[in-house]
Amino acid sequence: GILQHPDGTVLKQLQPPPRGPREQEFYNKVYDSDCCDSILLELREYLPKYFGVWSPPTAPNDTYLKLEDVTRKFNKPCIMDVKIGQKSYDPYASAEKIQQQVSKYPLMEEIGFLVLGMRVYHVSSDSYETQNQHYGRSLTKETVKDGISKFFHSGYCLRKDVVAASIQKVEKILEWFEGQTQLNFYASSLLFVYEGSYQVTTVRLSDITLAEKRRVPKGLLSGGDVLEYNNNIHVLKSTENGKIEASVSKDLSKFYALHKKACSKRHHSQLSLKVENSEQDNAWKTSTCITQEHLNGNVLPQLEKVFYHMPAETKESANVEVRMIDFAHVFPSNTKDEGYIYGLKNLITVLQNILDN
Repeated sequence: GILQHPDGTVLKQLQPPPRGPREQEFYNKVYDSDCCDSILLELREYLPKYFGVWSPPTAPNDTYLKLEDVTRKFNKPCIMDVKIGQKSYDPYASAEKIQQQVSKYPLMEEIGFLVLGMRVYHVSSDSYETQNQHYGRSLTKETVKDGISKFFHSGYCLRKDVVAASIQKVEKILEWFEGQTQLNFYASSLLFVYEGSYQVTTVRLSDITLAEKRRVPKGLLSGGDVLEYNNNIHVLKSTENGKIEASVSKDLSKFYALHKKACSKRHHSQLSLKVENSEQDNAWKTSTCITQEHLNGNVLPQLEKVFYHMPAETKESANVEVRMIDFAHVFPSNTKDEGYIYGLKNLITVLQNILDN
């Protein structure tokens, strides 16, 4: 288990030989103060910071790796551990060990990764949902996308901003692996962490004009309807003084009806929505059009395209960490780590599918 040190770092007990000493040697090599190897210096960006070893005064023979607590800066950290690579056993594993590891998740070689567990904060219930390694091992090629997407769901919506930021960070790690032939990693993981609680930002529909410059029907925006922008958007009631009265989505049908009325004068007329952030002067703005024939289809997915779309700058600023962990099976090499690269590419593909769909 991982313990918390009073100074804010975490303590990982050194495993029995040869695994523990091998992991300690790896950290010592990467974080050597005299290190001038550009490959290893860049690798530090993708690891938790290492602060040497520590032993409790009452048990000096117990040795712990002293590491950065990657979750420390988060208020409601959502955490997922994903083992990467086609093999979860190292080149020196016995036949018995190989059989044991393969039987745990036969799809590892084909998929290239395994979800070891996740802990997700749900804003809707103010509680955590936890999944253990049995959950990850139950995932198939057909269900792995939906299985991983659970990690990015807040209880209200899919956090596409977090998915996009996670892809960017995994791609950086992939770039490092594509450029190095010094080390091969087995049974190593990526630790994903993001902020589960997020700030409410209010935006106002301050201006609605028809694409053909026709006037909006009077009363369409009586009092100024307010939307809540929380990576997704809920339609809110508005009051005379402009304050939010309730953050519920029950007005969605009324809101849709108003837009349908505005568009009904002409089959192909378009409604252009200009959304402004009422809390910031330099707010993001977007202009999106939806046609009458679109609105006659499935309402929610069409409105989602308009209102749930994340501005690019928000995706990039999502509070997300992706770090490599667990190095008891890292070995010197003179070739690319093709198994790890394979797993990273497949994981990126799954994350991209989650984002696109």
